[in-house]
Amino acid sequence: MINYPFDTVELGSDAIDKFHDTYEAIKTKFNIQLTGNINFQLEQFEVFRECSAVKLRGSFVIKHLNQDSYILFIETENKVAGKHGTYSSYECQTWALAYLKQDFGRALIRRETLTDKIIELVHPVELDFADDKPFSNTFYVLVNDHQKAVNAITRNFRNAVMDVRLDDFTIEINNHTLIIGDRKPVTPERAVHLAEFVARVSSMC
Repeated sequence: MINYPFDTVELGSDAIDKFHDTYEAIKTKFNIQLTGNINFQLEQFEVFRECSAVKLRGSFVIKHLNQDSYILFIETENKVAGKHGTYSSYECQTWALAYLKQDFGRALIRRETLTDKIIELVHPVELDFADDKPFSNTFYVLVNDHQKAVNAITRNFRNAVMDVRLDDFTIEINNHTLIIGDRKPVTPERAVHLAEFVARVSSMC
């Protein structure tokens, strides 16, 4: 019997295999260790607000250039309305987290959609960077503290975001804590890209 480095209680075999393959892929590229019991305060992030429950299945610290960042194995529960009432839908996801030296305030960064561009014409709320049109044309940035965000979202940080090799992802920052991921099922390739990003930003921000 395999002794998995994450919680498998009531977890289906397909989810266990995906988490295990993801763990092995990250371990091949990075020096990772189990974190033990850490409360990452996931409830502080808007990306999980619509979930009825968020369960941390496993957490691993990435040791990189004397700066730690983290990979999180998460199971979310969502209430779904069906013909015969409401039922629970469970999804297994991988997110990555970093603690940053710079205070960003609160910020949300995701790929910009056509709807965002139209809304921006009527209600300009997005933070744009006049000296970095490629970034501003690609990403939608919402912040609650303009000055903190301008100081923290530097050219190096923006370059790191531009280099993330994923089609769709969300970055949310709550002051000094950054989380990146998406609501898509776990894959080793996506998880490695997330790990690369948090390892990079934790060593420079």
